[in-house]
Formats: sequence, structure tokens, C-alpha cells
Amino acid sequence: MGKISPVASKYIVNSTIEIEGLVDRPDVIGAIFGQTEGLLGEDLELRELQRSGRIGRIEVNLEPRGGKSSGSIIIPSSLDKAETAIIAAALEIIQRIGPCNAKVKVVNIEDVRISKRQFVIDRAKELLRFMLDNGSPDSMELTEEVVNSVRVMEVVEYGPDRCPAGPAVDESDEVIVVEGRADVINMLKHGFKNVIAMNGTQVPQTISDLSRRKDIVVFVDGDRGGNIILKEVFAVAEVDFVTKAPDGKEVEELAKKEIHKALRSRITAEQAKLELASVDTSQSIRKPMIANRQEMRRPMAAPSSAPLRPGQPVGARPAMRPPMGAPVAAAPAVKKAPAPNEKAKFEEVLTDLIGTRGACLLDEKLNVLGKVPLAELNSTLSSLTSGVHAVVLDESIDHDLVVAAERANVKHLIGMDSKVKSADTRVNIITSAEL
Repeated sequence: MGKISPVASKYIVNSTIEIEGLVDRPDVIGAIFGQTEGLLGEDLELRELQRSGRIGRIEVNLEPRGGKSSGSIIIPSSLDKAETAIIAAALEIIQRIGPCNAKVKVVNIEDVRISKRQFVIDRAKELLRFMLDNGSPDSMELTEEVVNSVRVMEVVEYGPDRCPAGPAVDESDEVIVVEGRADVINMLKHGFKNVIAMNGTQVPQTISDLSRRKDIVVFVDGDRGGNIILKEVFAVAEVDFVTKAPDGKEVEELAKKEIHKALRSRITAEQAKLELASVDTSQSIRKPMIANRQEMRRPMAAPSSAPLRPGQPVGARPAMRPPMGAPVAAAPAVKKAPAPNEKAKFEEVLTDLIGTRGACLLDEKLNVLGKVPLAELNSTLSSLTSGVHAVVLDESIDHDLVVAAERANVKHLIGMDSKVKSADTRVNIITSAEL
């Protein structure tokens, strides 16, 4: 009788057997062959399958206990899934072994290849650990080394001053001016090839000449030195736009997302000059220039019991009629100023919204309830009556939005700027300049 090699088997049928009496192993095996004979056809005859080696040796383990026998039946198989399942099911038709009643139950069909795969995985881990322990080069390190070498190769020397630059300075209508060579390499890493470096605080003549032919975006570090360099550039070059790295960071260490955000938030050179004039360069700056705004608050109005005039915003009250000849002045409505943590959250959300043309709705715990396009903001607020504590939007605040916010009991409106005076509404209006 043929015997299947454990190496060749693909499945193992595990089953249990309960016998109401005492029998021997040959009795169980004889019952398996005898009671399944002719049941499954010639192709699945157990004796023929064993002779051909497609079914292995049937293992029977019995343990007598209290006048009864119980144990297990194990059958290795090299058949396919369907055929193995048929053989397993055929075992459960055995009801008697010798003179005793019996019951066979298939527990599972084990895929031997799973254990082989696990062995392969475990062995692969050992081999990899051996390679790492013996100093085998890491593929990521090799990749990074190749990429860095390519980046360095892309850096060219531009103009008579031999300024480090990207390969696309001549082809681009807009050029990004940074401080040093490391900044150029980082910008090239993230796909910005229209970049050139000054190589120090002294602005070279090459940058000055380039500014007369192309649009210049000055991108400096978020420290005191960045302001000093800006003053130098303004003195000798025609700058169009200015942006700055986040506070305390340098351009060379920025991630791609941070670079894109800084470039989207750039300001005009005229605005930068005004802000720079109010900055003491002897001290470090706490915020980047794109977010450096004077903290100011509009005078807050006192409420009035006078009725509303037609067309007047909801919540606004006209001042009492002054005496004849006295100047007319409306007292602003009293509002609760946002807490410091609220202002910080509003500034964070507004910064993230720049360039998205969207709006965020916040609850009283400053959790984001949702984001909506600006075109759907008014209709969204109109469908709400409560639950929205603040609305932050990447746009100017207008009269229609204020009316919708008042109806929805919104406490704060935060936008880039406002066409509505804060005194004309009970909603607290905050612009980016006030954050």
C-alpha cells in the first residue's frame, strides 16, 4: 500500500471519533475502508487513492475510557480542495465499528501550505536580520543617496556672481529668491526649479538684474535674519511678492506642504514694506510675516432699544436721536471678545483655509463641525438655528453672510476682511489682520 510523503501532502483532515464500546485501531481503519467502499466512485476509492499515493496513511488514535473509546482520525491528502472535502465528509457516514455504535465528526481541514508559508516568513526575517546585523546596505539609503546626488547635480551657477540656482530660472516668468544653497536644494527636492539663492545677506548684482526682467518672489527664513535680508533686497532689487517661513524655521527644513502654504500666502512688496517698517529687527519676530498682524479690536457698540430701520442688518440698533446740533454717533453693541485659545484656533483654521475657497463651522468646544464651499455657506447657515459657535471662511465677510449668521445664532465670524462694520451686528466680526 502506498504511503504519501508529508512533504507532498497539501491538506490534513482532522476528525474526532466517539465509540460506545472498546475496539482496536484496525477495527476503525477497516470500518473506514469498508463503509466508504463504492460510495464515492472509482476515482475517489480510498484504497486506490492510497495505492497511488494521493491519500496518505490514515492515523487513528484511540483512548479507552469507562467502557467507551474516543480519539482522533488524521488523513493527509494531496487531492484538491473539493476532493479532499468529499473524502472528509464521507468519514461522517460511519455509524458502526464492529458491534459498537460510533460517531465521526470532522473538526477541520488544515492547509499544510499555510505552515510552510509561515516557515518561509520566519526564515526570511532571520536572514534579513542577519543582513542588517552584518551591515548590508539599506535600499532606502541607496535611493536617498542617488536622489540627493541628482538634486546636487540640478543646482547650477547662474550669472556673473555664480549664484546657486535651479535649472528653470531662465525659462520661468517668476523666480523665487531664497537665502542660501541649502534652501535651493530643498526647493529642488520638492519640485521648485525656478529658484535662485543670494548666498548671504549681501544681495548680488545678478539678483538685481534678474528683478528687472522677471517677477520676483522673495522667500526668507522665519527669523530676525529674514527681515534684515528683506531690507537689503528692497534697497537694490524690484521685488513683486514676499513670503516667509513659519516662525523659527528655515526654508531648507520646510516640508512640501509648508512651502506650498507659504507661497499661497505671499503678500505684495508694498504691504511687506509697511509691515517691515513697524518691526524692530533688533528683536526676533514671533510670527511669520504672512501672519504678522497688529492685534487690534474695533470699538464695541452699546445696545439700543430703538426699533430697526428698513434694510438695517439684524441685531443693529440705531442710536437715540441726539439733541439738535449735536454730532450723530452710534454706540456700538457690546460683544464678548474671543478667548486667547479661541483666537489661536481661529488663526490656525484660517491659515489652513487659505486658497481653498471654503469655510469651516466650529462648535463651542472649537471642534470642526464640517467644511462647506463658500457658495453653499449662506444656505447651510440658513438651515441651522443653533450649534454653530463660529464660522471661519477664506473670503471677505459681507452683509448677506452676517444676516445668515445672526439667524443661526453664530457668535463669531472670521474672514480675510469684512465689508460690514462690527458695530452694525451682534455677531463678533474678526478679520485676519486682527488675529
